[in-house]
Amino acid sequence: MTAYDAPHGSPQVIDRREGPYGEVVLRRHGELLQIIANGCFLMDTSDGRSERLLVDAALGALDGRPAPTVLIGGLGVGFSLAHAAADPRWGRITVAERERAIIDWHRSGPLSELSAAALADPRTEIIEVDLVAHVHETSDTYDVLCLDIDNGPEWTVTEGNESLYSRAGLAACARVLRQDGVLAVWSAKPSPDFARTLRNAGFRHVRTEEIPVARGVPDVVHLAVRPG
Repeated sequence: MTAYDAPHGSPQVIDRREGPYGEVVLRRHGELLQIIANGCFLMDTSDGRSERLLVDAALGALDGRPAPTVLIGGLGVGFSLAHAAADPRWGRITVAERERAIIDWHRSGPLSELSAAALADPRTEIIEVDLVAHVHETSDTYDVLCLDIDNGPEWTVTEGNESLYSRAGLAACARVLRQDGVLAVWSAKPSPDFARTLRNAGFRHVRTEEIPVARGVPDVVHLAVRPG
């Protein structure tokens, strides 16, 4: 999810849906497409540097294993998926998205211009599921888990997401990671408290990579290696 400088003029609503977690809106503002959830700006198509770094940093933190699998939490505007699918080093690419509207906007709506090639890639699978529930319930495992479902551990989109960044939630993330797997978490600002929680949960090699922004504090990616 990315901050942005709003273009001039009023945004136009393309689609508005009432989903299980509230209202989700797709807007066009100038040349940008924007996703709004319950009145809160989530992301737009202005940049994508943060999402690309999220994917690249996670791959770089791995141990060089061939065709690693990745679970991306949050489809968003599709930057993370498109970037992963453009890299032949990835194996299976699974995206967990809980909002049917967002999936529809990619499959048959305006966001397809960003994700069509990635969705056609045989490595790609989109699953309609709440990521928080998925990491507790699935029997699947992955080499990498990339989380971009909130504006950060301290700024969640819905109240239920808060548990994901606790020790119990991180234990659930660890259970879906293979040995020496990597957890990468996007955040709109650095979170020393979250870094400490990662260490207290047993994650190793915890570090933070910054993404410079035009003004204000940088976006960051928190990186950590599975306990054990």
